[in-house]
Amino acid sequence: MSDAVAQPIAVAAPQADRRDGGPRYRRILLKVSGEALMGQHSYGVDPDVCVFIAEQVREVAGHGVQVGIVVGGGNIFRGLAASASGMDRATGDYIGMLATVMNGLALQDALEKAGVPTRVMSAIAMNEVAEPYIRRRAVRHLEKGRVIIMVAGTGNPYFTTDTAAALRAVEIGAEVLLKATKVDGVYDDDPMTNPNAVRHDHLNYSQMLNDRLQVIDMAAVTLCMENDLPIMVFDMNQPGRIKAAAMGEQVGTLIDDLDENGLGH
Repeated sequence: MSDAVAQPIAVAAPQADRRDGGPRYRRILLKVSGEALMGQHSYGVDPDVCVFIAEQVREVAGHGVQVGIVVGGGNIFRGLAASASGMDRATGDYIGMLATVMNGLALQDALEKAGVPTRVMSAIAMNEVAEPYIRRRAVRHLEKGRVIIMVAGTGNPYFTTDTAAALRAVEIGAEVLLKATKVDGVYDDDPMTNPNAVRHDHLNYSQMLNDRLQVIDMAAVTLCMENDLPIMVFDMNQPGRIKAAAMGEQVGTLIDDLDENGLGH
C-alpha cells in the first residue's frame, strides 16, 4: 500500500443526507477493542487492521455521519490481568490507559493516510501527542467533519473502556454506540465453545443485565439504559459493517429499551 496521503474526504453538511436511503444515525460512537487491532498477531498493532478500520470509517464519514471512536488497550496491557498477578489495580489501569493512547495514535495515522481529518483527544493530559478531552471541543471537531479518537479511558482507574465509550457517547450526543467485536452479535452462550449457541437479533437492556451477557461491560449497559442510547454489537471483520450499522441495517444485535414487538418497558 502506498504511503501517499489520500485527499481529504468531503463531509456532507449535517442536514444533507436525511432523505430515504440516508444514514439512520448522524453521529455515532464506535468502540474498537485493543484486541481487534492485533489482527492475527498475539501482541501489538497490526497496521493492516488499522488500514481496514480507516477505510470503513472513511466510507461512513463520506455519507455525512459524524464519527467518534473510543479504543481499548488490551492488545498491549490489561490492568485487571496485571492486578490479578499482584500489581496495584490503579497502577495497572493507568498503564492500560497509556496503551490506549498508543493505539489511538496508530489509528489516527491510518485514518489521515486515508484522507480522514482526525484528532486524538486524551482524558490524561499529554499535550505533545494528543489534545485534552474537552466535551465542547470534541463536539466542535465532529461538526467540522473531523473524526475524534478518545483515548485514556475516562482518566480514572476501575473503569473499563466499554464504560468510557458509553460515557463519551452520551457526552457528545451520539445516537448509537457501535460495539465492534470479533463475533456477529450477542449469543446466549459463548459461540467459540458452544456450537449450539443462539444469536439474538434484538435485546433490551434489562435482558442484558439480568442474563449478565458479558459482551459489553454491565456499567456501560446501565449508562446507556439510563440515557436511552441504543447499542449495536456486530462483527467488525466484515467489510462495510460500520456503514451498514449507521444506515440502520440489522448487522448484529441491537440492544435498546424496546421488546421484539417495538414496545417500551
